[in-house]
Amino acid sequence: MTVHVLILCTHNSARSVLAEGMLNHWATKLGRDVQAHSAGSAPSGRINPFAIEALNNAGIDTSTCRSKSWDEFSRDGAPPLSIVITVCDSAAAETCPVFFGGTGGQPVKVHWGYPDPSNAEGGDAGKRRAFELTRLAIGYRVLQLLALPLEAMDRTALHAALVGIGHS
Repeated sequence: MTVHVLILCTHNSARSVLAEGMLNHWATKLGRDVQAHSAGSAPSGRINPFAIEALNNAGIDTSTCRSKSWDEFSRDGAPPLSIVITVCDSAAAETCPVFFGGTGGQPVKVHWGYPDPSNAEGGDAGKRRAFELTRLAIGYRVLQLLALPLEAMDRTALHAALVGIGHS
């Protein structure tokens, strides 16, 4: 059974897109039945070009990336979410819509904060460096998530493990 993970950020243009790309990339490489999705509470309607560049430079396909609303994941027919991760502080502070989980009920929700690489100083070179560092940091946590025995964990254990990863 596929484990669906939703990564949220306000504009769904940078950090959440990096996380979706990294999680799907590593899940495929490691043969894990995990599918990442990303969305925003106020989607910008476009992906930050530096996010696309960082993912492409890492060999990750970005052809299906798009900025979308979290509303897509609270409707009938949405994938049954197991995990919801916020990656920006403003999204973490917002009241999320009701997301539908699989057989376990509501998804486990956690916050893994990252500074916004779009605000990096130093012109384009500074932004490129910030996006690459953010991609690497997200990749580190994603690999820890994929190392978990997700199918065998109850909600409490999964939440504790994900909170621990967020503090790493």
